[in-house]
Amino acid sequence: MTGGAFDKLRTRIQGLRAKTIDNGCTEGEALAAAGKVAELLDRHDLSLTDVEIREAICERREYETLRKKRIPLDDCIGAIAEFCDCRVWREKNQAGEGRYVFFGLRSDIEVAHYLTELIDTAVRSELGRYKTGSDYRRFRHQERHLANASFALGMVASIADKLMAMKVRRDEVNNGTGRGLVVLKTAVVDTELEKLDLKLRTVCRAGRMVSPMAYEAGGEAGGSLAINPAIREN
Repeated sequence: MTGGAFDKLRTRIQGLRAKTIDNGCTEGEALAAAGKVAELLDRHDLSLTDVEIREAICERREYETLRKKRIPLDDCIGAIAEFCDCRVWREKNQAGEGRYVFFGLRSDIEVAHYLTELIDTAVRSELGRYKTGSDYRRFRHQERHLANASFALGMVASIADKLMAMKVRRDEVNNGTGRGLVVLKTAVVDTELEKLDLKLRTVCRAGRMVSPMAYEAGGEAGGSLAINPAIREN
């Protein structure tokens, strides 16, 4: 992406961030913003020539979790990366805290970082609302930690499903232009990633206990979030 086009995209993302993460927003507004930023990204991708994409430089962008243990967002991070046509892995910083590392074209990792922060914020906000409700108060004190985790897991799983369904629709539209942008970008990113010679491995996570009631409530919260790729500017 040319510098001017990228700067314009980043400015638009900063504007969306101010309306969502910085100033707070409803869950529907948060995921509508995801649709909007995807629309902006697709528009910019279509403005690039195949040569510009092939010659683009891949970069990395970190998202710090500020947690030493794994968090529910782990179950959504892969969907975010796929949604943005980039790669992601998890590593620890010098403090021993986990962070996600997105790798890909500058525009894609910028959007991926924003969506990660957006979804993380939405989940925390919804969990806060859930904890004030009557269903949550039915849990005994010693059960509430499990209820919190179960709710968040249910919500991120639902959001991940929404992102993947939205990605399928976006790819169908973009492929209708006759240009295989996703295939082209994937080839560029994979080639650059291979040059890094990273020793990445897939970690199988053990099964986790969940509270079915809290997990279902989280799924319903995530399912109610509106992701509208056709949202328009004011």
